[in-house]
Amino acid sequence: MKETKLDYYFSNIQEFTFKKVFENCVTPWDAIKNIDNFLNEEIIKEDVKINKAHTGEFVSITGNYFIDEGTQIHANVVIEGPVMIGKNVTIQSGALIRPGSIIGDNCVVGHCCEVKHSIVQNKAKVQSFTFIGDSIIGKSTRVGSGAILANRRFDQQNITVKINGEKIDTGTDFFGSILGDNTRLGANSTAVPGTFVGPYCWILPTVQVRGFVPAEKRIYPCTNIKIEDNPKVDLK
Repeated sequence: MKETKLDYYFSNIQEFTFKKVFENCVTPWDAIKNIDNFLNEEIIKEDVKINKAHTGEFVSITGNYFIDEGTQIHANVVIEGPVMIGKNVTIQSGALIRPGSIIGDNCVVGHCCEVKHSIVQNKAKVQSFTFIGDSIIGKSTRVGSGAILANRRFDQQNITVKINGEKIDTGTDFFGSILGDNTRLGANSTAVPGTFVGPYCWILPTVQVRGFVPAEKRIYPCTNIKIEDNPKVDLK
């Protein structure tokens, strides 16, 4: 079905800076599994350690890496290779880029954000205090501050997703979310492992999203707030 295919979520793969990571991949989980092979061929075998970025104070970069020109790495950032980072990326202070991360051109990784074994496509922005694990972020997609793209079940079993009534096993126990092109995930939202969100969706702040969200949908939080009288207590 089309909702399991990469091109349902991403229409600009051929424009992605590191598009070879998607070669011979049909589904999003194919691409997640291909990250390690891609990085092995591109920068591990040849022991590549290239940093063309402007790097601030107290930055730690280890392992194999390729970081392209025009990128700004602010103070106290930690980058653990293998990673590949494109042109004109801003990585703000305190961010942690973990092994297997592939970040395209003109992206923003916010203050104290953590990215692990994920593909962040061109012009995407991942804001402050977020966690992105084993996920794919589409072109121009926005992940709001404090959002969590969780990547492992409590029981550590394989991640499954239910699309159009069919339950699909991704074949891996580490899998986060797929966020299609031009989608927004609001501040302090949580995506359960195995969440698939189509392009042009808005997931509003504080929503816990799971399963499959078709393209061009908007999801609102639904909460019932209880208000009652409170006794006057002087605090120490």
